Amino acid sequence: PKKSEAASAALGRSKGGLTTKVHAAVDALGNPVHVHLSGGQEADCKHFDKIVNALPAEVKAIVADKGYDTDAVVERIEQHQAEVVIPSKSNRKEERQIDENLYEDRNKVERFFLKIKQNRAVATRYDKKAACFLAVICLAAIICWLKSQVSTRSRCAEQGATTKRGG
Repeated sequence: PKKSEAASAALGRSKGGLTTKVHAAVDALGNPVHVHLSGGQEADCKHFDKIVNALPAEVKAIVADKGYDTDAVVERIEQHQAEVVIPSKSNRKEERQIDENLYEDRNKVERFFLKIKQNRAVATRYDKKAACFLAVICLAAIICWLKSQVSTRSRCAEQGATTKRGG
């Protein structure tokens, strides 16, 4: 594909051929707040503004991996008046101290990706257009969210039934 077509399709050349990166923000429960696509060769930090603009104003901390460790990203998080929880890259002159307990929450994003990739159409991109692939990701995210709601309610119902019988 031509460069303009590849960019609009969120495709980029990397070691694995034509690839797409999925950028996601999740809330404290691991539910998706924002999903964004980019070409596979593009740096993560270039797409941070699109993610942070979709976050609610009351966010207290933003947790991300080393791919987002740039001065511009850190400055943008500070403008958002949130705590920066991004480990420093190895080439950073001054290493930033982060809250390790908060950084452990980054696995919620990784678990979100594992859940949506249970859907074969997400794990292996079949869609030619970025909008169609994004729709498939959103549909997979909705299914995961609904499953979490059902399992949470059934656990609450079981606990309530146990309490009623015991009390």
